[in-house]
Amino acid sequence: MNQPVPALEIKRLTASYSAKPVLWDVDATFPAGRMSAIVGPNGAGKSTLLKACLGLVPVDAGQVTIDGRPAKSALDRVAYVPQRDAVDWDFPITVGEVVEMGRYPSVGWLRRVRKEDRRIVAECLERVGMSAFAGRQIGALSGGQRQRVFIARALAQQAPLLLMDEPFAGVDARTEVALLELLGGLRDEGRSIVVVHHDLGTVRSFFDWALLLNVRTIAQGPVGETIVAEQLRRAYGATAAAKTSDDGLEELAWAR
Repeated sequence: MNQPVPALEIKRLTASYSAKPVLWDVDATFPAGRMSAIVGPNGAGKSTLLKACLGLVPVDAGQVTIDGRPAKSALDRVAYVPQRDAVDWDFPITVGEVVEMGRYPSVGWLRRVRKEDRRIVAECLERVGMSAFAGRQIGALSGGQRQRVFIARALAQQAPLLLMDEPFAGVDARTEVALLELLGGLRDEGRSIVVVHHDLGTVRSFFDWALLLNVRTIAQGPVGETIVAEQLRRAYGATAAAKTSDDGLEELAWAR
């Protein structure tokens, strides 16, 4: 029986900054129609991995495929949500205009937004609970509201694969859960979602698949088989201290 084509597959990927490896010979497979998390310590190369997949940073070796196609020829199938600090929040643009940018790949370089595009933008704003803010400047929003807007922009692209870099950073717990539930709904509709994330508790609760990364691939697979104490020690090394959680599962408390 033929194996399903992964949403995203990375083979022997190596990338470096100033001759220092940030990613080394990384192999990773992210299944289609699943919520996948990329987790690991600070400096593990998690954000760089997403950027390398999108061609945003140079790589030394390796290959990336999206839906079985070379990534460079399949970027129209990807929507990307960058880290908050990668965005110029002072740029004079409204919430509605930000989400409208998600339609640009469909409308072309002339950017003549059609009635159908405006309908999609309105629908995406409604889905993330930001319809009432469509005319507001993006810089006037709270951190959680900004993240909702950029997720709406990604939704407006209607791409089957969403890559998200720390989308819950700086948001309160209630907003985080609401966004995770939204992403779960997208997964149930058939979207593939890959998220750089740090909270192991929500990874266990909401995600299907995980990649443990620390420059190299430490482990990957279903969350219940990957986010376990032995693998976490391998990923986090001496920064981790063992403890026992309330549910009886051994997990790790990270030394700050």
